[in-house]
Amino acid sequence: MQPFMNKIYLKRKITPRVVNGHPWIFNNEVEKIEGDVQGGEIGEVFTYDKKFVGKGYINPKSQILVRLLTRNKTEEINEQFFQKKISECWEYRKKLGYTENCRLVFGEADSLPQLIIDKFNDYFVIQTLALGIDVWKPAIVNAINTVFKPKGIYERNDVPVRELEGLPQQKGFLSAPFDTKIIINENGLKFYVDIENGQKTGYFLDQQDNRRAIQHIVKGADVLGAFTYTGTFEIHAAHYGAKSVLGLDISANAVQQANANAALNNVQDICRFEAANAFDVLKQWGKDGRQYDVVMLDPPAFTKSRETIQKAITGYKEINLRGMKLVKPGGFLVTSSCTNLVDPDLFRQIIDMAAKDTRRKIRQVIFQAQAGDHPIIRGMDNTEYLKFLIVQVQ
Repeated sequence: MQPFMNKIYLKRKITPRVVNGHPWIFNNEVEKIEGDVQGGEIGEVFTYDKKFVGKGYINPKSQILVRLLTRNKTEEINEQFFQKKISECWEYRKKLGYTENCRLVFGEADSLPQLIIDKFNDYFVIQTLALGIDVWKPAIVNAINTVFKPKGIYERNDVPVRELEGLPQQKGFLSAPFDTKIIINENGLKFYVDIENGQKTGYFLDQQDNRRAIQHIVKGADVLGAFTYTGTFEIHAAHYGAKSVLGLDISANAVQQANANAALNNVQDICRFEAANAFDVLKQWGKDGRQYDVVMLDPPAFTKSRETIQKAITGYKEINLRGMKLVKPGGFLVTSSCTNLVDPDLFRQIIDMAAKDTRRKIRQVIFQAQAGDHPIIRGMDNTEYLKFLIVQVQ
């Protein structure tokens, strides 16, 4: 514990947002700083009239100067703090029933800004996406080892956002080396997870509840899936009684993994995957008059910045329009967006525009967000990022 802690005073007009719960303080929102601030240090934050707000880590090189870790004046930020927080995160997930695979820590939503920890059974993948949390990586690893006694811990910090914090991109073992190609169980199925080279942390846990939501609409259905990645939605469809399932992904490597997952679950006779550009193929098949009982779309984020939001809206409308054209009257469209800049209302508007342009009437079956192990905090828009929608297309 340093004898003197840096003190950060907020500008008057920004004080309510931070006092009301938002953990980020941008550098242009600070009135003054007392102390010689070094990146990664802990500082105390006060209102303009010197009332204590909280403690957080500082990075003068980042647009976000401070990210708050606690609002308890007596709480020290040390190894015990991280062990306590990770234990609390685990207790919360267990209460919700996420025990085998889960997002154990979801950054700001768990009051551990820019820390991501995914639990794949006995293996853990971590991302420390800001300097102030990266400094505590050894303490975080110790906490995981203490709480879980895991078989392995892997770091997936090969993400460009770290460079905004002056951090290098890197990945590797934070435990004794282990085979990074593992198998997990989800909803009674098995899936290969490539911790080292898969997208993000190796697997998209945020859709695990949504994958169950298709179980009734796919029975006896001919199903088309686009942007399948490793085929999780499609293999669920086959498992839930689909007559035939075809999955498309632009990545030959993803298709190879998807076919391996189909074989792992003995649905390779029902479920097959092909490498293709979904935008082109769906357009052509629409012209050819192909029809499916269920069309599933799970595209990647179309934008990460507000400057290109219009491009994302156009992209989502286009792909959903093409998907709808391929749905038999009375069939179903299953569609998702993981772009947090496209809020739930805007996403529904995009789907409505696509329906209008295809002259099809749609009826909402289900509309939900990511799985509950990725908590949503009101007022923190970036925590409510996934939109999952099933509509009947008439």
